[in-house]
Amino acid sequence: MINNKNILITGGTGSFGRSLTSFLLKNYKPKKIIIFSRDELKQSQMMSELNNNKFLRFFIGDVRDYPRLKLAMRDVDYVFHAAALKHVPLAEYNPFEAVKTNILGAQNIIDASYENNVKNVLALSTDKASSPVNIYGATKLASDKLFIAANNYKGKLKTKFSVVRYGNVMGSRGSVVPIFSKLLNQDYFPITDKRMTRFNITLREAINFVLESLKMMRGGEIFVPKIPSFRVTDLAKALDSNKKIKIIGMRPGEKLHEEMVSIGESINTIEFKNSYIICPQSENIIWNKNLHLKNKKGSKSFTENVSFNSGTNDHFLSIKELKNLLKLNKLS
Repeated sequence: MINNKNILITGGTGSFGRSLTSFLLKNYKPKKIIIFSRDELKQSQMMSELNNNKFLRFFIGDVRDYPRLKLAMRDVDYVFHAAALKHVPLAEYNPFEAVKTNILGAQNIIDASYENNVKNVLALSTDKASSPVNIYGATKLASDKLFIAANNYKGKLKTKFSVVRYGNVMGSRGSVVPIFSKLLNQDYFPITDKRMTRFNITLREAINFVLESLKMMRGGEIFVPKIPSFRVTDLAKALDSNKKIKIIGMRPGEKLHEEMVSIGESINTIEFKNSYIICPQSENIIWNKNLHLKNKKGSKSFTENVSFNSGTNDHFLSIKELKNLLKLNKLS
């Protein structure tokens, strides 16, 4: 699907965008990859790292700027929407800035995709969008709803919109590993609550899942990978078992446990061996849960009134497994 196609990545200079770009250039032959972001320094660094690759185009722009997005999407086949305002405490203090980027920006992506007759739009979401308690999660839930509903209004256009929802990406900007790594010379690790758990996915796993979702999408799905959880205290021990842990209390908007399929969504969820698909609740989207179950081997209905939660997950990473992942990703 990627060969000879024009691809736009919003937030393309972020952890996911950079890794996805490198992966696509190494394994496929795209016609063009457009990196759309507002950070000129990161664009300059990325341009240098990738040796001014002839398949790359760098667009300075903001998803809040609809005319710029519409221009950037000209002749684009696939859009990976990774741009977002993600920092939980900062979003709590600046809530409408999160709204402008994460909600209004999402609608701009949708409208620009309509205008340019883009084939597939895959929006990256977060576990914080499921049963949200902070403004970041709430804006991403609204964004998810906008992308799913966009399938209702496309008329004769063939554009498809779907969402990928996953958890903490090991080593990504703002995740706990880089924060702890910077504190290795201190006497203790600050942890907000000793009970806290998080989902874990590596960048490579995230890229593989996103590309698989692009191949499977029919429009309207939320794709969720089955990924393990870890205890934040275990992660601290994996980084340095001799360092003390200091409980500092939960930050504004923080959860003890994250969630990727809520109890409310469970009734519309299909389970596969390695993933879930949350089906759209819309009579106007031309497929439904039963049709998907019929057409997909190895699928079954998810247990109703049960959530996929990092605290009750069947698979927890041990301290040894966390150490191996840290070494593999060169994060220790």
